[in-house]
Amino acid sequence: MKSTIARLTVAIGTALMLTVGASALERPAGDVVLTVRGAITQKNAGEAAEFDPAMLRALPGRDATLQTPWTEGETGFSGPYLRAVLEEVGATGSRLIIRALNDYAAEVPVIDAVDFDTILAIDMNGEPMTVRNKGPLFLIYPFDTNPDLYNEKYFSRSVWQIKEIVVVE
Repeated sequence: MKSTIARLTVAIGTALMLTVGASALERPAGDVVLTVRGAITQKNAGEAAEFDPAMLRALPGRDATLQTPWTEGETGFSGPYLRAVLEEVGATGSRLIIRALNDYAAEVPVIDAVDFDTILAIDMNGEPMTVRNKGPLFLIYPFDTNPDLYNEKYFSRSVWQIKEIVVVE
């Protein structure tokens, strides 16, 4: 029970920080690779927030070398933390609908961005991800630092070829 209360407190605190601390979001200068819609306060394209690769690479993130069910052997991924993207757009919801180029979608609780160092990988093995190799973006859970996440529950949330995130209240 205490763990649930602590997680909710962190999530509420993060949500407050997201809405209070956000500054104006610049327009992308390059090709748009991610659109975020829904319960967000910072927009740069009508009712949405758009990002190009440079904007995503400028956000706090991490490099990870890990094994996934979709790649062979140890693979390097780098990109911004999912929580950094949510902070940038002033996300206020509790759920995310993450949609791929082929319209596959998975529901991901926002708490996954708070509790885990999930990243929106934009580079694989030091190279920009392409549609051919699961790009332009791939939601990567920290399987390297938390082996308990290496299971079907989190595999089903690990969307690749991401084009859009919808933040839901």
